[in-house]
Amino acid sequence: MIFSLFLWVVASTFAQENITPELEERIHDGAQALKAGELDSAESIFSDALRHGIKAPIIYHDLGVIATLRGNHSEAVARFRQSLALQPDFGSSRLLLGSSLLALRRDSDAVVELKRAAAVLPSEPQVHFELGRAYERVGNRFGAVQEFQTLVHLVPQDPEYSYQLGNAWAKLSDWAFRQIIAVNPKSARLPQGLAMEYAEHGKYDQALSAYRQAAQADPAMPEIHLAMALILLNLHRSDEARAEIENELKLVPGSKPALAAKEKIVREQGEQSP
Repeated sequence: MIFSLFLWVVASTFAQENITPELEERIHDGAQALKAGELDSAESIFSDALRHGIKAPIIYHDLGVIATLRGNHSEAVARFRQSLALQPDFGSSRLLLGSSLLALRRDSDAVVELKRAAAVLPSEPQVHFELGRAYERVGNRFGAVQEFQTLVHLVPQDPEYSYQLGNAWAKLSDWAFRQIIAVNPKSARLPQGLAMEYAEHGKYDQALSAYRQAAQADPAMPEIHLAMALILLNLHRSDEARAEIENELKLVPGSKPALAAKEKIVREQGEQSP
């Protein structure tokens, strides 16, 4: 859970507050109770501090955390806003405010708050995870991809974040494909997409046929001939594969995948020579 990142009390928070050492110690006890999951006790201590006139951002923040842990996101939003009214750059309050807004399905509002949180906490992975989710909710596929890319850059060893990035790319690709077809139903992307589906399911003859349709629809489109060559290589049809590689290299002379495939064909044909 993201809340464990932000359950602390900073002594300097109270430096300008007119409180007694006894009350400051009580507030510290409240933070410890919150860390221990003793929500009722923590809430009682923080509420008592408010009754004594202590209006510190961290108190409202921790009351917001308590409300969030109880699933009361409406109250959490109110508490985090009180915290931010006193300290607008309180990044953790901004992040948790955005998360509660997401829980309330107030997605556009969540995007606003999470963008502000990202400006304050640019290196905090959870900010980018929540903002990526928010962008997906509002249909900003490009924004979601960017946030998950940042997330993977920050935590490259986490497979969950890599999965989220791949998923965001897939959604963006699917959306782009549908947009292309809507604008131009005769686009080469349609048979190309079908060919990719056929190839993924091992239907190579159908895949080759669909790729040829794509090449006829747009002879200058790169990747088509390379895709056919790779299928033909798997089918051990080297001469046909080499012809498609040459077609690809006419379109993209410096294509590294095409040059690598050509080298593989030459090597295999050399091994087969007597």
